[in-house]
Amino acid sequence: MPRKILFIVNPNAGKKISDKIVAVIRREFPENIYYQVVIWKDKEHFEEITSILKTQGYTDAVAVGGDGTVNQVAKTILNTGIALGIVPTGSGNGLARSLGLSMEISGVIKQIEKGRYATIDNGTVNGIPFFCTSGVGFDAHIGKLFATSVKRGLKSYVKITLRELFAYRAKSYTLRFNDQEIKRKAFLITVANAGQYGNDFYIAPQAKMNDGLFHVAIIKPFNAFKVFEIFSKIMRRKANESSSIETYVTNRLSITRDDAAPIHFDGEPGEQGREIVYENQKLTLKVIVGESYTINTVQELK
Repeated sequence: MPRKILFIVNPNAGKKISDKIVAVIRREFPENIYYQVVIWKDKEHFEEITSILKTQGYTDAVAVGGDGTVNQVAKTILNTGIALGIVPTGSGNGLARSLGLSMEISGVIKQIEKGRYATIDNGTVNGIPFFCTSGVGFDAHIGKLFATSVKRGLKSYVKITLRELFAYRAKSYTLRFNDQEIKRKAFLITVANAGQYGNDFYIAPQAKMNDGLFHVAIIKPFNAFKVFEIFSKIMRRKANESSSIETYVTNRLSITRDDAAPIHFDGEPGEQGREIVYENQKLTLKVIVGESYTINTVQELK
């Protein structure tokens, strides 16, 4: 079946950035593969784009933007057979990195042209789809603050994190999974379908995106002397070896906390009530992957 690709560009990246990316696509994407480029204007326009995508025979939907854009496009094409491609322009780019895609526009355009495909799982948190990580606690708190910050980018995220690191207090949680119940006081709890948050920060390095399972990472309360050890293990993809991090594996999890509070999913902040239910949905999303992605479901177009 001939490929038919729709590039969906998030205008929130800024006009200059959007124009640059569109120019690169026009210049470097081969003419023998049919494609169109559309600028996503607003919510109503995205609904129109979705209708076009699903009714006009498109085989690939390429999200051009950050993690929020990727999440929006990905959840729209779940279980449709339409493949997700990503041109990453965000701060973390968690799913793009996990799929081995280039962070350079020209490089990822070539990977999209090549068309290596795999199929991955997705998670849901109270019915909301996510693809990399979701969780509660400190990172959800930071996500909420970052979303309201005037300044964007990694530097701003790090600044907010350092400011809040020792002011934040661990919360109490009850977790139910695999026919057991555990109670924990935790700095944060991350439910990982993929191993990283983004920026190669691997909170669950053993997580796989096609096994139908989550890796649940619980960071226990810690003192200042433990910060470097935890951070170092995460950066070296050894978080599961830290004495401050517990990891469990399951396909379904419920978390109960004292009050309604922030959550995060794929870098996006949200608010949910006292109980949060996570479920893994196996092999729901076809994706374009890079050369370093080696899970054996990869297929190459001929």
